[in-house]
Amino acid sequence: MKTILLIEDSDDIRETTAEILELANYEVVTASNGKEGVEKAMTQRPDIVVCDIMMPILDGYGVLHIFNQNPDLQGIPFIFLTAKTERNDFRKGMEMGADDYLTKPFHEIELLNAIESRLKKVEQLIQGSGKVTTEHIDELYSEASKYKDLSELSTDRKVTTLKKKQIIYSEGDEPIKFYFLKAGKIKTYNTNRDGKEFVTGLYNEGDFFGHIAIIENTDYQETAEALEECQIVGIPKHDFMELISKNQQVANKFIKMLANSIADKERYLLGMAYNSLRKRVADGLLLLQKKYKNSENERFTMKISRDDLASIVGTATESLIRTLSEFKSDKLIEISGSEITIIDEKKLANLRN
Repeated sequence: MKTILLIEDSDDIRETTAEILELANYEVVTASNGKEGVEKAMTQRPDIVVCDIMMPILDGYGVLHIFNQNPDLQGIPFIFLTAKTERNDFRKGMEMGADDYLTKPFHEIELLNAIESRLKKVEQLIQGSGKVTTEHIDELYSEASKYKDLSELSTDRKVTTLKKKQIIYSEGDEPIKFYFLKAGKIKTYNTNRDGKEFVTGLYNEGDFFGHIAIIENTDYQETAEALEECQIVGIPKHDFMELISKNQQVANKFIKMLANSIADKERYLLGMAYNSLRKRVADGLLLLQKKYKNSENERFTMKISRDDLASIVGTATESLIRTLSEFKSDKLIEISGSEITIIDEKKLANLRN
């Protein structure tokens, strides 16, 4: 049974709407204001949120902002309810990442259809987000080669082993391949005029990287480097373009495999630009945990150089080290040599300054 968090300050609307949703076989958790809604979401993560905008204490925009910034709540479908119909209100909600927008008074079927539609999209994303393997690539090539126009498709998919800090491609290079990461960890980064790095992407086993330049028909806009010993598979540009231009079925499969969360990346870059140093370091540690943690039942320990972590956070190494020491004193993390273990994920996520 799916759980819906209903945040609505009007007692009548809240009770009536909750009754409708329960009759539709949903478990409903209710809150009378935004602050109460966020607190309930933290203790019982809902599958979807239906939220009024104009509320006391914390309005709907504030609730959505907190959801977007909290790693535990990010990605939950969010539907706004409001009696306001001005275009700017619609626009603001959608630009902040709301999934849908219903104007009160609404018909019960409108609400149920909106909820069902969003939950179905989440299920589709979950089903399509499994790790890709070399077997998937082989299957893709095999399927594509059944079609006459692609019968000459290259089957050279040699696995290349890289050493730590080895460069795969550099900013400004012409792309001739994009890559599948079979094992290990990769970072991509830009370098400013002073030679300082800013990490733009982190990739783990099962990820693709380097494909954006091919899709946009531009030079590589960043440098890709191995964070540890890696194994990669290069997929020639010509093969890729043949696949997506001559066969829609194969193109759809590639798009599904290559899709990344643009919203997550935008939120990360926005945070790097406007958050305090302590908040940026906390978010950087949580980003690494989200990307690389293998088990939900154990503490996450990362082994990463201070220079690399400083590049992810966007600060000087000395400032990073000082902030990590503060986190250690606050018992948020443990440090042993180059290893960092997160011991209080919740406090790191809720850090404000």
